[in-house]
Amino acid sequence: MRACGWFAAVCIVAVASGCATVTTAGSPPALNGTAWVLSSLPGQTLLPDSTATARFEDGRVSGSDGCNRFTAPYSASGAALQVGQRGASTMMACAPAVMKHAEAFMSALAGARSFRIEGGQLQLLSGSGAVLATLAPQSQSLAGTAWQVTGFNNGRQAVVSVLNGTTLTMAFSADGRASGSAGCNRYTAAYASEGARLTFGPAAATRMMCARPDGVMEQEQQFLKALETVATARFEGDRLELRTAAGALAATLTKDAGK
Repeated sequence: MRACGWFAAVCIVAVASGCATVTTAGSPPALNGTAWVLSSLPGQTLLPDSTATARFEDGRVSGSDGCNRFTAPYSASGAALQVGQRGASTMMACAPAVMKHAEAFMSALAGARSFRIEGGQLQLLSGSGAVLATLAPQSQSLAGTAWQVTGFNNGRQAVVSVLNGTTLTMAFSADGRASGSAGCNRYTAAYASEGARLTFGPAAATRMMCARPDGVMEQEQQFLKALETVATARFEGDRLELRTAAGALAATLTKDAGK
């Protein structure tokens, strides 16, 4: 990521620190460890193919502005919120409408002076209390979801894209089975999910042989092998990252529309 200037320093109202560790009935819930998906942005229409997200974790807020990945430090005390100026972002160029939407979201995040949780949704507020953006909780449930694989670890310390002319899929059933297409054959495997932890059992697959495109059978073996290394799952909008216990990417997926 490259350091960028779109994160302006924001002021924060001073709060008394003598009882900072005491939680009262009126205290807002902590942001740390929460993940959100943009649900409304005043003056903007949400774009169907551009999902903005924010994850607050260990003093940093990160996610996607709908075009680029971003990360920046943040601090929160009570209802006060400050996003720091030492932000960084990837530098992809997207369609003008997407870029405009992304800039509006990042402006709302940088301009937030406080937050509140209302109706289960996170509202970012300006210094005057105006709502700058509203975000819904990121779903953390795999059961009943379906995905297309966009990349996988080939076992040689590289995450590669899916071959042109092939489709790799994965669907999670409520009874603990994952299934889909490995590019040539259908496969199924047991899975266990608890919080961020995710593991797969050995995959069983049909035994067809496919000659085209070149490398399709090798791709299938590498993908199924990558599933055996999965230890955690991380949701972000319509994206799913599967990682090893060491934190390496095992596979990346995007959610099937309507699933």
